[in-house]
Amino acid sequence: MATRPQSFDAVIIGSGAAGLTAALNLARTMKVAVLSKGDLNAGSTTWAQGGIAAVLEAGDTFESHISDTMIAGAGLNDPRTVEFVVENAPRAIRRLAELGVPFNPDENGEEGWHLTREGGHSARRIVHVDDATGWSVQEALERAARAEPNLTLLPDMVAIDLVTGKHSPSEENDGRQVWGVYAYNRRARRVDTIVGKATVLATGGAGRTYLFSTAPRGATGDGIAMAWRAGSRVSNMEFMQFHPTCLYNLEVKNFLITEAVRGEGGLLKLPPGVEGGGERFMPRFDMRGELAPRDIVARAIDHEIKRLGLDYVHLDISHKGDSFVEQHFPTIHKKLLGLGIDMTKEPIPVVPAQHYTCGGVLVDRAGRTDLPGLYAAGEVSQSGLHGANRLASNSLLECLVYGEAAAQHILEHRADMAAPPDIRPWDESRVRNPDEEVVVQHNWREIRRFMWDYVGIVRTDKRLERAAHRVAMLKAEVEEYYGNFRVSPDLIELRNLITVADLIVRSARERPESRGLHYNFDNPHSLPVASDTVLVP
Repeated sequence: MATRPQSFDAVIIGSGAAGLTAALNLARTMKVAVLSKGDLNAGSTTWAQGGIAAVLEAGDTFESHISDTMIAGAGLNDPRTVEFVVENAPRAIRRLAELGVPFNPDENGEEGWHLTREGGHSARRIVHVDDATGWSVQEALERAARAEPNLTLLPDMVAIDLVTGKHSPSEENDGRQVWGVYAYNRRARRVDTIVGKATVLATGGAGRTYLFSTAPRGATGDGIAMAWRAGSRVSNMEFMQFHPTCLYNLEVKNFLITEAVRGEGGLLKLPPGVEGGGERFMPRFDMRGELAPRDIVARAIDHEIKRLGLDYVHLDISHKGDSFVEQHFPTIHKKLLGLGIDMTKEPIPVVPAQHYTCGGVLVDRAGRTDLPGLYAAGEVSQSGLHGANRLASNSLLECLVYGEAAAQHILEHRADMAAPPDIRPWDESRVRNPDEEVVVQHNWREIRRFMWDYVGIVRTDKRLERAAHRVAMLKAEVEEYYGNFRVSPDLIELRNLITVADLIVRSARERPESRGLHYNFDNPHSLPVASDTVLVP
């Protein structure tokens, strides 16, 4: 049964750092809805361990942070965007502190916060809350959001498609204006229509396109897929970051071992019983060793695993002593102890895993997409900050800066924004209940497996061709299934997964070089000029 649209001034899709930052800025003067696919804290923000990068000490400089970001991004970053984000970082950190985020104080008793260092950074500039920064940030933002009377929090809402002018019988323009979202209400088991003058995508990345990922269960590329279907350009989807150190454990599939373990002296070694067992191997690949950017470290680990037929390599910080490890990494230490690993006395088995989507919906420095009324912030977007590889701890920073930037642009132009027109309700008159849910689960598993095998850390032209063939077959099958049956959360996510897989493969095939996170064995060299891959619907 169709329900009347719920109307707001602004609709935020996603309840992590980017979404809640935008919402809190808007809710001072506007009526705002925040949709979350599950619980408000189920997104990637909560999972972030390491911290947030910002120039906070006299010995550090904006120029250094900018340079480190550009070097990691292999020259593909937008310099103006990098400058914009880096220069706004200290203010974003202070705002979080005002909201109650308890950043670790300076260990020497001096005024200020403790700063750690991570791979690719030339200075200590990572502010953190032990090894659970994201959890603390999410908690503070949620607390502020729940206290805001203009904010309506809508958990358990699975976004299906953006509402555009094409869904209005009275719309007279080209149908590209975005007016909100159709979303499956898990609790009521129906599709609701949520409309607003402005819509912000803050849905996170597409990590679950891959078999092994540190991303949460809901990271299925929903915002990227919805924006693409609505007519927005998508950029640089070939640049999928693989975190070098995910715990290797048959029971726990996606526990991240933060970059800060290497930043504080952790060493990557080959396990005993193989050639060079017990020895470091990173110096053979890069003079920066364990502090090289993530793409280099991930490829080095992948190379050694394949060369020696290993299941994993070792990350060892036991030489730093019990008290140091327990003080700096209490969450990881406790988690590993529960799995029978004492990181104060023995190395941690690790493997690379998909970690971050550097590409996404193309936006400008105000977070605006190609579509009127639609903004995007955080991992769902391609702002020009990360280039071909994200520098460690720049991700939460981008969420904070762009969440505020999008909100600021909406506030400045709210007087020019028209009220949404009449919107057609969701139509289920020509579909029926699904008869074989096993089809959805089978296709989900197949997508994640062939993406890992063919479009992973190292690619070849032949692997990409095979991936494209499988995408085409599955895409037709998924669309046929979607067109005949009522939507469910799993079916919605499957549809988005195959769309995003298609965008990743297409982008990878269009880049005739290796750069940053995209390494093609058949095209190992970089072109003289770096250029974005931009896909147009």
